[in-house]
Amino acid sequence: MTKRLFRSNDRMLGGVCAGIAEYLGWDPTLVRIAYIILSIVSAAFPGILVYIILWVVMPPRF
Repeated sequence: MTKRLFRSNDRMLGGVCAGIAEYLGWDPTLVRIAYIILSIVSAAFPGILVYIILWVVMPPRF
């Protein structure tokens, strides 16, 4: 059985970080914190843009 990347139903905004955490088997809170820190370090705009692109591209889990 292959693993697939989906947006999670455990969502704060779009379910992108929680979906990545489920795929990797990590805690969603840690992924969210790491994403926020990475976005701040990269001057925020690229992080927001990447999140929006992932929100559109990743299929939702039904």
